[in-house]
Amino acid sequence: MRHMEDRGAKILVCDMLPLLSTEINSKVHPSRSMTSIPPIIHIDNATVYRGNHKVFENLSLTLEQNRHTAILGPNGAGKTTLLKLITRETLPMVKENSACLLFGQDRFTIWDLRKKIGIVSQDFQNDYRALASGEQVVLSAFFGSVGIHSHNVPTESMRERARHCMQQLDIVSLAQRQYLHLSTGEQRRLLLARALVHEPQVLIFDEPTNGLDLKASMQILADMSRLARSGVTLILVTHHIHEIVPEIEQLVFLKNGAVVNHGNKEDLLTSQQISKLYDVPVNIHQHESFYQATPC
Repeated sequence: MRHMEDRGAKILVCDMLPLLSTEINSKVHPSRSMTSIPPIIHIDNATVYRGNHKVFENLSLTLEQNRHTAILGPNGAGKTTLLKLITRETLPMVKENSACLLFGQDRFTIWDLRKKIGIVSQDFQNDYRALASGEQVVLSAFFGSVGIHSHNVPTESMRERARHCMQQLDIVSLAQRQYLHLSTGEQRRLLLARALVHEPQVLIFDEPTNGLDLKASMQILADMSRLARSGVTLILVTHHIHEIVPEIEQLVFLKNGAVVNHGNKEDLLTSQQISKLYDVPVNIHQHESFYQATPC
């Protein structure tokens, strides 16, 4: 696997290794009209390994554009591997009658995929240790780098786009401050602005409030809701019920390397279903379109 400067490009997608289209069925699912919007990802009968460990066998799942989705499951369920399938950091085994298509295609360049998918994760935040200003953090998205290096020369149009993304999140005041001196919440919102630079159609939030205090958590959740309403499709990967913003429409439950449930939020976000997913009795409470889990 080829790695970009930002250690796998976790924030704005990753290494593009093409699926072998001569051996993998690259046709759009026959039930879909050729004029319909292709799904974000269509996985059919896929077997996926991480190293020598088989994570998924005969995995099938389709996530549509313009339908906000939360992927839930206990630790070890396969959430991270599914995320890496979407970002092409991991590829399925090549076998007959198997497919793994992004936006109806089986291969992308990294530059094309950056225009489609952005990612916000604590993992990338932990890796982003550059001596950079807030503006430079956002600008680094144009170069797939951590920080701005001497050979990276931002154009004025790049600077304008970076400023616009910071204005969207009301964080222009962070532009000239040192990234490493900022709070965890301020850093994460800068990385969200970085993820918006290429105007992606899809934003993936990987446990977005992990490590944040209450104020920063509320800011990130508000950002997610606003972006969902603006036309960006959200994919939330989490086991924190409170991160499921009202705009989320469907849930995918993963457990022991399998999709055990997939359906509307109202049908699945119940005490019975969540207790079964996590093997622990819980009560699910709803307040003004947000949910919370408490012990029974």
